Amino acid sequence: MTITSVNPATNETIGQFESLHKDDVTDAVAKAHDAFQTWRESTFEQRKKCMLKFAKLLRDDADEYARIITLDMGKRISESRYEIEYCANIAEYYANGAEEFLADQSMNQDDAEAYMRHEPLGVLLGVMPWNFPFYQVVRFATPNIMAGNTILLKHASNVPQCARAIEDLYNECGLPGGVYQNLFIPSEFVEVIVSDSRVQGVSLTGSEPAGRAVAALAGKNLKRSVLELGGNDPFIVLEDADLDDVVEKAVQGRTVNAGQSCVASKRFIVVSDIADQFMKRFKQAMSSLQLGDPMDEETTLAPLSSESAAVKLQEQVQSSINAGATVVLGGDRPDREGAYFNPTILTDVTPDNPTFDQELFGPVATVYVVDDEDAAVELANRSSYGLGGSVYSADRERAERIARRVHTGMMFINQPTKSQAELPFGGIKNSGYGRELSHLGILEFVNKKLIHLGPKS
Repeated sequence: MTITSVNPATNETIGQFESLHKDDVTDAVAKAHDAFQTWRESTFEQRKKCMLKFAKLLRDDADEYARIITLDMGKRISESRYEIEYCANIAEYYANGAEEFLADQSMNQDDAEAYMRHEPLGVLLGVMPWNFPFYQVVRFATPNIMAGNTILLKHASNVPQCARAIEDLYNECGLPGGVYQNLFIPSEFVEVIVSDSRVQGVSLTGSEPAGRAVAALAGKNLKRSVLELGGNDPFIVLEDADLDDVVEKAVQGRTVNAGQSCVASKRFIVVSDIADQFMKRFKQAMSSLQLGDPMDEETTLAPLSSESAAVKLQEQVQSSINAGATVVLGGDRPDREGAYFNPTILTDVTPDNPTFDQELFGPVATVYVVDDEDAAVELANRSSYGLGGSVYSADRERAERIARRVHTGMMFINQPTKSQAELPFGGIKNSGYGRELSHLGILEFVNKKLIHLGPKS
């Protein structure tokens, strides 16, 4: 099997990598397991030194790593540079905070002494997606390496250049051999790895079907798992919101990464009093986006990640239209080379429409008009997903009350859902389970061991 990198802006093949064989995978597991025996005993200072160098290496060659991202999956070059800087921030956050996050925790009783110790589990498998090809890997691998675990990483098959570059970075920053290994493998080899007794856990960021498959494998083999899956994030606009600010953030929230983000704003739920004004301004702002070469700084809407992604999105949009959705803007692909999709706004997407509870991974917004905030909350919760969401109102306390009522893992007031190193990231329902980032992210794959010392002396 050959793993191929195709530039989605031109549909040209730009790189190829040979897949590993089953024996190679078994050898990689053994290497990771052997490395764990010594890495688990390394000091926080040793780990910190590696991660700080990792951050420096990223920043020193940020333009080149950003270029690789854009070539592999089509992200706008400015977004790619931001992704690299964010990865450096994550590395520094865990380098500087891991020792505190994993410190022994006193569990003393009135008449006895005890504490909880955090110990690494061992070899972990990460199965990562293409939409943020550096960030998704770094937010999984870095905290777990700082915790003393070792990493096997299966990256998405359409970003092999990113996968190789990340492995080179982890090796160059001073990690011993076997602590981090990239695996160019087909999906069916995931079962081989998860089933191996030396592997202690698996983390997947990806689609709902992929999550179900990996969760089943983990459960069958009694392995810990973390899943970050899809989202259908509500963007709730109340009648007292600042429309100028809201429309700007609506476009930003829907078209970040060309709309290919699990936490992109997808369902725009607007109170009827301002619905007409919102729609007029939102349509104008979306229609002004400029499709173009993602390497061009002037481009405001990049292609999707692949031709197959653009074809799938077109099929979803057309099925929605066939079921009665109204096209306010776009709804199709432009007549140009590459995996592009026109900015699109749909209305009249009723609960019986096939896309009502689907994730549309691209610059396609669905707008709903509701009578009041109660109706907005009811509609927001009418989803099998529960990742993120946002509420817009001049009254922050009112917005906070609504945010508490929406069933998601994350809610943001007067700003689209976002992530940063210090904040926990994750969802509920079909959006997965577990948390990444913040101090919680480093605790998912550690043994919380109780040490009971007996009666107080």
